[in-house]
Amino acid sequence: MAVAVATEFDVKQVVLVNGPFGPSEVKQIREAISRDHATFQRLRDAVNELQGKEEHTPASRVRLGVCLFLLGRYYRAIEVLRQADGGAMAHFYLAKSYFARSQYKEAVDSYQAAEKAGYEAGLCNLGKAEALRYTDDAKAALNVLDNMFGPIEQTAEYLYQRGATVSAVGGNPAEVVKLYERAVEADRGHPGALFGLALENDRYGNDELAMDLYKKAVLTFPTHVGSLINLGLLYEDRDQFEKAAQCYQRVLDIYPDHPRAALFFKDTEASNEQFYDDDAQKKRDRMSQVLAIPVTDFELSVRSRNCLQKMGVNTLGDLGRITEAELLASKNFGETSLVEIKDMLSSKGLRLGQFATERPATESYEPEALSADEQAMLAKPVSDLNLSVRARKCMIRLGINTLGELCRRTGDDLLECKNFGVTSLNEVREKLTAMSLKLRGD
Repeated sequence: MAVAVATEFDVKQVVLVNGPFGPSEVKQIREAISRDHATFQRLRDAVNELQGKEEHTPASRVRLGVCLFLLGRYYRAIEVLRQADGGAMAHFYLAKSYFARSQYKEAVDSYQAAEKAGYEAGLCNLGKAEALRYTDDAKAALNVLDNMFGPIEQTAEYLYQRGATVSAVGGNPAEVVKLYERAVEADRGHPGALFGLALENDRYGNDELAMDLYKKAVLTFPTHVGSLINLGLLYEDRDQFEKAAQCYQRVLDIYPDHPRAALFFKDTEASNEQFYDDDAQKKRDRMSQVLAIPVTDFELSVRSRNCLQKMGVNTLGDLGRITEAELLASKNFGETSLVEIKDMLSSKGLRLGQFATERPATESYEPEALSADEQAMLAKPVSDLNLSVRARKCMIRLGINTLGELCRRTGDDLLECKNFGVTSLNEVREKLTAMSLKLRGD
């Protein structure tokens, strides 16, 4: 019966329909993504659609801000939640977003505001303790935990935070392990507790147990980045480079600029060229042959063939690097053509977007190299341009939410979008110029 309920969960409806949206709905979204990571893409699509709406109420900004946090878009989440209804949930996820961006003092202040507004006091204090610990004030964090009483002391989050804090103040390692073990007993899927327990075993050379715990930790959402990185390193130690690369790629899917994940991913690629078994190499060779098959070898409709040619898609490999949304955004490409393309790929055991992460990186702004004012400008919603309906719909189709994302596109990228012509392109350029910005390549 539980499986049937899980199957019925519709993340798009939760995000876009003006129904209840609170801790229960956030928990449902997280559990759905933990069961099926494809739900993450559905969440991203729903959030893009929500952002594209012309008007937002303070209440809808709470929903949008929380979902942006779940997607890892913390800077944008902060911006949206600041303009929300000022309620308990807005303050709580504003605190979590600040914490994710290492703004620990702001996180503490927001947790206090969330508690004052009526959010569950225990969770606010646990968040505050974690933020204090990250400011290198572990004693203050421990003091917060010492003053918490009641059922919350038996929760996985409390036991995890206490274990991490005892470790930070230089406490007994055996006590730390015991706290982590109790946390895992309370919640077998607690990512922080599983990571902490795995890390302790990792430090003492208990590789088998550490690997088992890391594997369990990476099944949850949001996944602890440290668990993915460390599991990847353990796989590398065993010359299982493909599995290691998968761990690092999962980090890069959410944090494309994560320095350690990017470095380790490149290392695994280099190592994989030196160490491989014959069967794995044969599989790669067969896959390479399939990916090199020209799309002209298939009987496609004239419309589909013309669209693929216009997009520079020549082989099945090219198609595997294109997402469904990108195809649908192309002029004259509709649902019928999409079904035709999917069937063609399926006949070869492939799917759209399967290799999307392998595309060459495009020129982009490096946030760390920009001033605070420049970062704030690029993080502004594209709706601030007050574009015409036609241009605005193009932004939605292409998943462009901020000015920074728009500035990474070329004029040709925009012209490929349905119903977007030179007039709309000139409009976009004029609006960007007024803000001292421009499209890539202009």
